[in-house]
Amino acid sequence: MEILQLVVSGLANGCVYGLIALGFVLIYKATEQVNFAQGDLMMLGAFTALSLTNDTHLGLPFWVACIGAILIVAAVGWLLERTILRHVFGQSQLAVVILTIAIGFVLRFLAGVIWGHDPQALESPVAGLNTSLWGLALGLDEVAVIVVTLLLTGLLFAFFSRTKLGVAMQASSQNQLAAYYMGIPVKRVQGLVWALAGATAAVAGILFASKGSIDPNAGLLGIKAFAAAVIGGFGSLPGALAGGLIVGLVEPFAARYVEAGYSQVAPYVLMLIVLILRPHGIVSQVRSKKV
Repeated sequence: MEILQLVVSGLANGCVYGLIALGFVLIYKATEQVNFAQGDLMMLGAFTALSLTNDTHLGLPFWVACIGAILIVAAVGWLLERTILRHVFGQSQLAVVILTIAIGFVLRFLAGVIWGHDPQALESPVAGLNTSLWGLALGLDEVAVIVVTLLLTGLLFAFFSRTKLGVAMQASSQNQLAAYYMGIPVKRVQGLVWALAGATAAVAGILFASKGSIDPNAGLLGIKAFAAAVIGGFGSLPGALAGGLIVGLVEPFAARYVEAGYSQVAPYVLMLIVLILRPHGIVSQVRSKKV
C-alpha cells in the first residue's frame, strides 16, 4: 500500500513536470529553440490565477480566474517572442539559451517584488478533499492533475498531427526558408507557438499551486522539466509526458529508499544515463532535414 501511495504522489508531481516539459517540446518542435524560462512562465501562471481568485477586490470564481490566467500568460509568451526573441531570430542556440535564462531571472525578480517571497496557496475547489480507491487515499487535487495532464497532452498531440496550423508549425521547424516559400507565415507561427507554450505553462502552474504552495523560486522546477523532456525525447509530446512521469516517480522512491538528499539528484542522474544509452530520448523522433 505504501508503494501505491508513492506511485500516486509521484504521478501527480510527474504530470506537472510533464506539462512544463510539453512547453519545452512545443517551442522546440516549431522553432528549434530551447526556452529555459518555461518554468518561470509556470510560476507566473500560478501567481496570476492566485491573484485573480484570492484577491479581495477581484475575487473571481476559480474557473474564471484559471481561464484569465491562461490567457494572460499566453499573451506574455507571445509578447516575449514578439518583442525579445524575434530579435535573435537566426542567431545561435546559445544566444537563445542565455536570453531565456535571463528572462527567467527577471520574471522571478518581478514575482518577488509583486507577490513577495512567502509561500502562498491557491484556493482551489478540490484542495484538501480526498477520496479512496481500493483502500488507497487519493487527494482530488492529485486526481485533477493527472486527468487534466492526460487530456491536454492528447489535445496537443492531435493539434500537431491533425490540424493545418500544427503541421505548419512542424514544417517551419524543419526548414524555415522552405516553409516561408510555401506561404507559411513563419514569424506569426512562432509567436503562436510561444503563446501556446505559455498557456500550457499556466495550466501547469495552476495545477501545481492547487496541490501545494507557490513562491517565485517554483520557477526552478523548469530545470527538472528540462530533464524530463530530455529523458522522454525532446521532439516528442508523448515523450515529454513520459519523461515527466518518470522523473515524478523517481523522486518519491529515491526519497523513501535512498539516503536523504539524493532524491533531488536522482532525476539528473537518470538524465545522464539516458543521454549515454539513448541520446535522443526514450521516445526518439529524430528526422533528417530536407535542404
